[in-house]
Amino acid sequence: MANSTGAELPLNQVLAGDCISAMKALPEESVDLIFADPPYNLQLKSELHRPDNSRVDAVDDDWDRFASFDTYDEFTRAWLAAARRLLKPNGAIWVIGSYHNVFRLGAELQNQNFWILNDVVWRKSNPMPNFRGKRLTNAHETLIWASREEASRYTFNYEALKALNDGIQMRSDWVLPICTGHERLKDEHGDKAHPTQKPESLLHRVLVATTNAGDVVLDPFFGTGTTGAVAKMLGREFIGIEREEKYRKVAERRLAKVRKFDASALEVTRAKRAEPRVPFGQLVERGMLRPGEVLTSPSGKTAKVRADGTLVSAGATGSIHQVGAALEGAPSCNGWTYWNFKRDGKAVPIDVLRQQIRSEMR
Repeated sequence: MANSTGAELPLNQVLAGDCISAMKALPEESVDLIFADPPYNLQLKSELHRPDNSRVDAVDDDWDRFASFDTYDEFTRAWLAAARRLLKPNGAIWVIGSYHNVFRLGAELQNQNFWILNDVVWRKSNPMPNFRGKRLTNAHETLIWASREEASRYTFNYEALKALNDGIQMRSDWVLPICTGHERLKDEHGDKAHPTQKPESLLHRVLVATTNAGDVVLDPFFGTGTTGAVAKMLGREFIGIEREEKYRKVAERRLAKVRKFDASALEVTRAKRAEPRVPFGQLVERGMLRPGEVLTSPSGKTAKVRADGTLVSAGATGSIHQVGAALEGAPSCNGWTYWNFKRDGKAVPIDVLRQQIRSEMR
């Protein structure tokens, strides 16, 4: 796929190498969303053991070791600058971290003129306990969601998230389990393939919320490919960057088994304000409702359709919204859901006709 500059993007591939160099080689303003799970810089000084003296499989790999906070900050500045260059003007980024690094990430995002939209607390329903008993159990991680700049018209599928949350507005605290059982990928020795593998449920929520089908999602710290797997299932394009060969191999095997959801399942609930506006008068112009036709309310009140798309009722004349409000003695009324028309003896909401017109516009 070529971007707006004509350069080819390596879509649905896992690129080998350092993320900063790899991002610099990609065309600018070519990516819709970035999900970044950078090294946390945990600063572990020694092995961690359980009360039974068994060793905890903690994050002690070389990729998570930095000589100092200054070294880590320099790394953060470099990869965020490379990432910002790749985002489209209306693009956005998610970064995830723990208390070890998330405050440094947030400061650098603001230093580089990203516009922070939300921080999200991922509360783990099954966290690892604090075995030494000297601190609180670390039961959450923090995600920062930011647009490329303050004026960016970023994607946010509010209604889809609300539907995902059983009709209730989605909050900024997400209770989701960490990877366990069948979802936890293993290496050839039966050990964890990656110590910080993120659950697919977390990426599913992020991508449903802030991307649309066909968008390009970049993950510069691809690991075992959770971002790519969920993007593929949801009909998004992805680009992964991973420097560790052992993780790339696991990710590629994983991605080969992933199948995209059926096309009809990829659409998400859209905000009503994002739908094309349809004036009520259009229904009259097109003969879907006739002048003189009687509309009824759920409580049995009536009004007649006029040739100019207004309604007239006892003591009230005006739009479908104004007449509905007047009849109910209410400050406002959504006429599209208030009024019905009769077809074959049955009451049908006039919104059915509006949706018919909208379907023709898509």
